[in-house]
Amino acid sequence: MPTPAATLKRRTFVAGSFIAATALLAGCTAGGGGASSPSGETTLTVMVGAKDLSAEQVAEFEKNNPGIKINQVLFDATRLNTMLASGNPPDITVGAAVGSANFNARGLATDLTPYLKKSDVLKEDDLQPVNNSFRWNGTKSGEGPLYGVVKDWSQDSTLWYNTALFDKAGVPYLSDTEATSYDNLLEIAKKLTVTEGTTTRTFGLGVEWDWSLSQPMSAMVMQQGGQLYNEDLTKIDFTSAAAKRAFQWYVDFGKSGVGPTSLNPLPDGSDYSTFAAQRMAISQDGYWYGGNFAAPDALKTVRMAPSPVMGDTRVAPTFSGQGWWIPEKAKNKDAAFKLMEYYMAGTPAKERAASGWGPFRG
Repeated sequence: MPTPAATLKRRTFVAGSFIAATALLAGCTAGGGGASSPSGETTLTVMVGAKDLSAEQVAEFEKNNPGIKINQVLFDATRLNTMLASGNPPDITVGAAVGSANFNARGLATDLTPYLKKSDVLKEDDLQPVNNSFRWNGTKSGEGPLYGVVKDWSQDSTLWYNTALFDKAGVPYLSDTEATSYDNLLEIAKKLTVTEGTTTRTFGLGVEWDWSLSQPMSAMVMQQGGQLYNEDLTKIDFTSAAAKRAFQWYVDFGKSGVGPTSLNPLPDGSDYSTFAAQRMAISQDGYWYGGNFAAPDALKTVRMAPSPVMGDTRVAPTFSGQGWWIPEKAKNKDAAFKLMEYYMAGTPAKERAASGWGPFRG
């Protein structure tokens, strides 16, 4: 699952009001989606992360699919919105399954059901439940046709920690099998935090504050047996005892100074560089984070621990589930789905799994 930058930092796409405003300029700035040449050659415009599709993978796909060429465009939310507004989108783009209802409800994504039914490679029955976040039945997310396929995902509240910093502070390692409580995790983080005057030399715990707190807080409430939303998802309640407890934990976290917050942010908006520099003892990131440590020169004193809990119910969900989807107005949908089959079940999928990025199916 790429570098932290390639995970899109869980960014939210720009709202519909921006799309309306930029539509007037779209024809001049969008750049254009895929097209077919007079010779019959199809060019797929693929807007994905910087490391989602390597040059070697592109070459392999083009070799196995004569007549299809790939034009890669680096993902940019503003440019994507402009292209969508102009009716000239890329043939494939990337985004989070969780939250995809934004595009689906506006009719911007293609229903992949007909393609999946015909495919010998991608079958709905093979897909993990995380893919259900790409479903939309016209009124509700999680049900109905599938509008995208997850390329990588993980249980995002799991913990990674640096054993060298634990040793230095004389703190016992986290269990590999037993989940610690959030309250205990905060106390451990206090012991691992190193300050010098007003400067924090080592953070005890990072919770990827810049990536939004709504998903982990929702998980905290579920761990206490509650729900933030009502049954038909029309109301949200932050006044329950479970929700207040989750809020209070983050207040206590912020006051303790053990990790970055919006009042003390990291310059790059991600825990990774600070963690890799051995200036953060624990980072709350999912299985996918392990791909950062596969390189020969990567930090080696790293271990993984289960998601912390706040209550009696074990809940460790995915917060995003990055995937690919085909815009409704894409010009080369059949060719785009061929690339999706290759990416989700061919060489790229095998290489992602081998390097530590989350798998999309069982």
